Amino acid sequence: QVHLVESGGGLVQPGGSLRLSCAASGNIFDFTFMGWYRQAPGKQRELVAIAFRGGMTNHADSVKGRFTISRQNKNTVHLRMDSLKPEDTAVYFCNAQNARGDYWGQGTQVTVSS
Repeated sequence: QVHLVESGGGLVQPGGSLRLSCAASGNIFDFTFMGWYRQAPGKQRELVAIAFRGGMTNHADSVKGRFTISRQNKNTVHLRMDSLKPEDTAVYFCNAQNARGDYWGQGTQVTVSS
């Protein structure tokens, strides 16, 4: 069993910053990648950013230049979010995949509002 636990969400004003973290525990087998998705009310879940085992990263066009994903180690991933906009408001989910499965965290709420 693998558990992903997110932290760092909250309420922030437009233009502000937040840092999300995701830590994996349990029967961990080397993750091929770890990433972040988000889901706003009434919308489909969408990919925000992904960090591959070899170090390569990819960010959605909507967050490029504002968000940065980083892997601290093979079990932990962070998402630095700057210049936040109201449209970034969503529940953010951590995701990790390896040869044994696809794993999701419970989600953390990010609200951008004045």
